[in-house]
Amino acid sequence: MDHEGPEPVFSATSDLDGDRLTVTVRGEVDMSTADSMFRSATHADAGAVTLDLRQVSFFDSAAIHALIRLTDRYPQTLTVLPSRQVRRVLDISGLGEQPWLAAP
Repeated sequence: MDHEGPEPVFSATSDLDGDRLTVTVRGEVDMSTADSMFRSATHADAGAVTLDLRQVSFFDSAAIHALIRLTDRYPQTLTVLPSRQVRRVLDISGLGEQPWLAAP
């Protein structure tokens, strides 16, 4: 199958400050990148995680699954900063009112 245009870009960078890990994700989080997002957000020294998804343009069911795995790993200390697209997907999936999801 031919694809026109540039390949979708994905990156996940992390920064540990004390025990708070901040992971900034850009691009598309899908079946091929969701595990990378998950691995970037799991750090042995992190007691709390901020997952910054404000620059995410696509978020699918594999991404939701990775996010749920992170809520299990950090049940009281995960904060998710969603993009408009991520917020819409989480609202549609019934996860829009979770305490870990930051208000717009």
